[in-house]
Amino acid sequence: MLPMTEQMASGDLPVAAVSCHIALGSNLDQPEQQIMCAIETIRCLPAVRLESQASLYRSAPLGYADQPDFINTVIRVSTSLTPDELLAELQGIEQRSGRLRTFSNAPRTLDLDLLLYDQICLNTPELHLPHPRMHQRAFVLLPLLEISPDIRIPGLGAAQDWLAGVSDQAIEKLGTHPA
Repeated sequence: MLPMTEQMASGDLPVAAVSCHIALGSNLDQPEQQIMCAIETIRCLPAVRLESQASLYRSAPLGYADQPDFINTVIRVSTSLTPDELLAELQGIEQRSGRLRTFSNAPRTLDLDLLLYDQICLNTPELHLPHPRMHQRAFVLLPLLEISPDIRIPGLGAAQDWLAGVSDQAIEKLGTHPA
């Protein structure tokens, strides 16, 4: 078994399952339904097991503001897929949902971000782990902390410590689980 260090080459294959966190967001074409379908699709992926899911949250868009609010959540899965394999699966789900990448922060049917893959740091043209902006987004931190209250972000420390920096972002817990 490979040691799960804080650095991992992109092609290394973990033998044992590792814990991963995935952020889900949508603001087009029935966002809550998009989230529920995505979670069910992820749940059915080979070598992936859904461990936990946060409540749904409604958040104001960041960056490009002239668009509907987003529905967001975070799930925790265990997987024996490599980071690149899991990313490819997530991008395939996005594509099948009709995701178009027209411009940065554009409205979208589905956005799936691999936030954390165990405690691994990875920086390739295709994938950055941990997700480079996760600590700057209330719509990531609040659901992440709901399901993993003691989670640490590699290189940044306790996720809880970043909440004050996002307290000005508009977000509302809807109080429902997506599936």
